[in-house]
Amino acid sequence: MAEVRVTVDGVNYADEVEPRMLLVQYLRERLGKTGTVIGCDTSNCGACTVHLNGQSVKSCSVLAVQANGGEVTTIEGLARDGQLHPVQKAFNECHALQCGFCTPGMIMAAVDLLGDNPDPDEGEVREGIEGNLCRCTGYQNIVRAVQSAAQAMKPGASAPTETPAPVAGD
Repeated sequence: MAEVRVTVDGVNYADEVEPRMLLVQYLRERLGKTGTVIGCDTSNCGACTVHLNGQSVKSCSVLAVQANGGEVTTIEGLARDGQLHPVQKAFNECHALQCGFCTPGMIMAAVDLLGDNPDPDEGEVREGIEGNLCRCTGYQNIVRAVQSAAQAMKPGASAPTETPAPVAGD
């Protein structure tokens, strides 16, 4: 057994883990952070994306012991004081999800992208999320949501600058 001390979503944890336990397993099984999804177990889909020390990582390709001493943010840790993170809000408002399976990892990748590039064009958004697969949406609304969140996150922005198009049946 190995000891791991990690801060997850602002809470400090210390646990004994098997040295080969994956970070995604630790987050889900030990800490109950089930918003971090296990998708492919091969690091191809990105559904398990979290932030480790401020950088997006696929938690199925990181051992829990590699996060020792680090800070992890999961999809559950993005909201603050009951308010969704602007990217979470934009995904909802722009209908950037269907089944929702890829959404946590996609949002985490988008937050990281916007931290590096606060005003990405369509191509930059597509490149920034390319390690995250969605089998439902065709990505158009995901790209739109990331760009909408970018506008909402600009200093002085008070509301989304884009009203989402109506969805069939509305």
